[in-house]
Amino acid sequence: MLIASVSLLSLSATVPAALAAPDPSSGATATPPAAMSQLGGVRLGMPGTQVNLAPGVPVLPKDLTARSWIVSDAESGEVLAAHNAHWPLPPASTLKMLFADTLLPRFPSSTEHKVVASDLDGMGEGSSVVGIKAGRSYSVHDLWLGVFLRSGNDAVHVLSAMNHGVPQTVADMQDHADELRAGDTHVVTPDGYDAPGQVSSAYDLSLIARSGLQKKDFRDYCSTVSARFGDADIRNTNRLLAGDTDVPVYQGIAGVKNGNTTHAGATFTGVAERNGKVLLVTVMNPAKQEHNEVYKESARLLDWGFRAAGKVNPVGELVAPRSVATTAPGTSPSPEPTDAGARAGSGTDGGRDGRPVASATAGGASSGIGTALAVAGGLLVLVGAGVFLVNRRWPLPDLMRRRTRP
Repeated sequence: MLIASVSLLSLSATVPAALAAPDPSSGATATPPAAMSQLGGVRLGMPGTQVNLAPGVPVLPKDLTARSWIVSDAESGEVLAAHNAHWPLPPASTLKMLFADTLLPRFPSSTEHKVVASDLDGMGEGSSVVGIKAGRSYSVHDLWLGVFLRSGNDAVHVLSAMNHGVPQTVADMQDHADELRAGDTHVVTPDGYDAPGQVSSAYDLSLIARSGLQKKDFRDYCSTVSARFGDADIRNTNRLLAGDTDVPVYQGIAGVKNGNTTHAGATFTGVAERNGKVLLVTVMNPAKQEHNEVYKESARLLDWGFRAAGKVNPVGELVAPRSVATTAPGTSPSPEPTDAGARAGSGTDGGRDGRPVASATAGGASSGIGTALAVAGGLLVLVGAGVFLVNRRWPLPDLMRRRTRP
């Protein structure tokens, strides 16, 4: 490996799908599996809420109804608190984060593509769309705006056609999920549309978002509030980013992606920064059926996270991808049991196991190594196309807040 000291490349939407209203009893069982993955720490595989309350640590919000959620430090990877973090559930359009993280590097943003009718084949009934028309040419840049701002399944299918088709794209996404060690994730469609067996988890979606946020294009697209697409103006439907009548713009919000389908209910992953602290939150399927509830619960969890950061001991960690070095020279790698604590099914034929890591302590063993490395000089390892810190700290310095594109 090439070790260097360099700067890192660092650092949307109640989906307007015309699907039936979410049914909280559909798409998954009412309780989490008895055995879930322990990747990132033993406590993350336990059902229920996991948090280390102590004097000086604020209590969690009492009105959380989501089936699964997680709050983590986007840079260090420390999981501050979680609830059924590894429960495999339908992800809806939050799965588009994996689609983007997989395909964004493959096509220059200036590339033009003339759409043919077959590019749009296979979209589910009632899909959210940005309004792509066969016979017209679109730049890759505009297609990604359609994906992130309007959660356009039509844009996803056109980009998939450019990537040799939907089956190839699904296979590529699954391979990338496996590289990220997102073992709760099983990909069936590239756009997150409901499909038998398609699942992810709050933990995996946070892993995927953290990976995507290392890419500047990803950060730019997921933080764009409004843009011109073809003959129309489009606006991001991430309510914490763009606001709504009952949800104000969240202070420091910078993306990432949301979704809403019949079986998934409402899902959301967001990233926000305050006073130099960058937090990730993922919330899946609130039982409370109020307007914009997924954003309200996400905002309350972010508020708690910013108050608790630096006070609460973590209950686990977001792990680095398989190809990224996780230990410094002279240290021993973390144990990786092959099947212990493997994720159980969710009532579907869902995801593949990601070789869970059982942490000996709630905070994981990497935080002490990380501090030592940071003090010693912040060694970086260059792996493949990405550049990541050896100690798993992934700075996200240029968060784009409420950007408006012409």
